[in-house]
Amino acid sequence: MLNHTVKIGILGAGTVGSGVIRLLRDQADLLMQRSALSYQLKSVVDVNWSKAQGIDFEGITTGSDPALILDDPEIDIVVETIGGLEPAATFVLAALSRRKHVVTANKALVAIRGRELFRQAQSNGVDLMFEASVGGGIPIIKGLREGLVANRIASIFGILNGTTNYILTRMSLDGMDFDGALSQAQRLGFAEKDPTLDIGGGDASHKLAILASIASSATVDLSRIHVEGIMGVAKLDVDFARSLGYVIKLLAICRQVEGKYDLRVHPTLIPQQHLLAAVNDEQNAIFVRGDFVGDMMFYGPGAGERPTASAIVSDIVDLSRDLLLNEGERFCRRTIDPEAEVSLLPLSEVVNRYYLRFYTLDAPGILAKIAGTLADNSISISSVVQLEKHERDNYVPLVILTHQALEKSMENALKTIRAYDFIREDMLRLRLF
Repeated sequence: MLNHTVKIGILGAGTVGSGVIRLLRDQADLLMQRSALSYQLKSVVDVNWSKAQGIDFEGITTGSDPALILDDPEIDIVVETIGGLEPAATFVLAALSRRKHVVTANKALVAIRGRELFRQAQSNGVDLMFEASVGGGIPIIKGLREGLVANRIASIFGILNGTTNYILTRMSLDGMDFDGALSQAQRLGFAEKDPTLDIGGGDASHKLAILASIASSATVDLSRIHVEGIMGVAKLDVDFARSLGYVIKLLAICRQVEGKYDLRVHPTLIPQQHLLAAVNDEQNAIFVRGDFVGDMMFYGPGAGERPTASAIVSDIVDLSRDLLLNEGERFCRRTIDPEAEVSLLPLSEVVNRYYLRFYTLDAPGILAKIAGTLADNSISISSVVQLEKHERDNYVPLVILTHQALEKSMENALKTIRAYDFIREDMLRLRLF
């Protein structure tokens, strides 16, 4: 039983780890008032201390050897803020095996190695908490797991990546092209030097896997989530979408369809009147539909030192209450069942409306040819927009919106259309919300 003091060790003193250190110090009185517990940061370990400048480490043991934390029997909770898969996974597994609770902000770790980690936690009667892994400071995991515990989650639609949302916002509101918006995001620190994980959709897919696991109480095979990035979206598409009453966002989708889960990440046309359409810049938002509560939206900063530290400390307080009540083993089952597997709906069976953008030669009969090919695959057209302005090589942009159609039908139609000699290669297919 604890003596009302929780002892904490932090692995990683970078941006997020430093934020946790500052928060535990600056808000010590508030945390004591609200939880009736005190929190002693006993040890911090890192191999590179350059990002921890300006932090007061008085009374804290520091070093570069993780054994300083992992082998300390007094430490109750280990906070992992190293990032990446290794050595983070090795350290987290070691902490869990030593019956220490773990808090992490590491979305890749939870999404890719989650099954192994949850098994280790359950077999040792401890818990793995990861509120900060999705949505930064947004309490979406706590909201799903606790606030909506009485609801079956019918769907989750999330804007989960601040980099892509910033880029698409600048393209929409400022008329920037993709490359210019990306460069600005990098200058302002919203995008990494290598932005591939963000603009390719990988970061959002990690977060989607975690949310879908929470919603289903089972594990998700990350490799089976369909992922498309925003690299093919041009300013022209953003302008076309606006003229048709839509905004383009990189959307993470989790839907229950007849007992299976439809999981996808891709650019999506969202109606301008929908709440998600108004989520701009680096902000994140998650739109959730529960079978009893109906529709809800969680909104806020999706990254950054302070929001992420806030989420980590909320997990620390939750775990500390469990420790005080000596109920850690009972609460280790509140996350995800590592032995249950989510049944996924094949992409080919998904039904969507579509936005199709082609560059075609300016010649008679082309639209009829494309429309005929779509019709041959049971796809009907809802609207057509064609610009008279010629692009390079005498090609003109043609945009088609369709009614709902099977994904496999659209794929078959596009396979045929791509072969036509009047179609330029840089066609684009997006889906509608």
